[in-house]
Amino acid sequence: MTISEASERYKIPIEVLKEYESWGLCDEVRRVMGVWQYDDRDIQRLSMIMTLHDIGFDNSEVEAYMRLLLEGNSSEEERLDMLNKKRGVTLDELHFKQKQLERVDYLRDKIQKAHG
Repeated sequence: MTISEASERYKIPIEVLKEYESWGLCDEVRRVMGVWQYDDRDIQRLSMIMTLHDIGFDNSEVEAYMRLLLEGNSSEEERLDMLNKKRGVTLDELHFKQKQLERVDYLRDKIQKAHG
């Protein structure tokens, strides 16, 4: 499957596909007559890349995670550590947003009580 076909079929932005190609992370991506061809394992890896982006990993974190993933079971602890760190950051952000929401609600309530 070509880059355009993969992008269209799986709704993966071409930029993500080009990023994946540039990392040279797998031998399964092949050039056939000057065009990259993707197989099912590539699509699974691309799905993982999109998931990592969706949870807030930046490009360098995604690349590091994917390189570890290709190492197999020996890298599980490092990958889990990366995910735990991201989870901690996300929880901190969530708690901060919760405090903001409470302050907004306080101000709204104050205005509503003042107007009867």
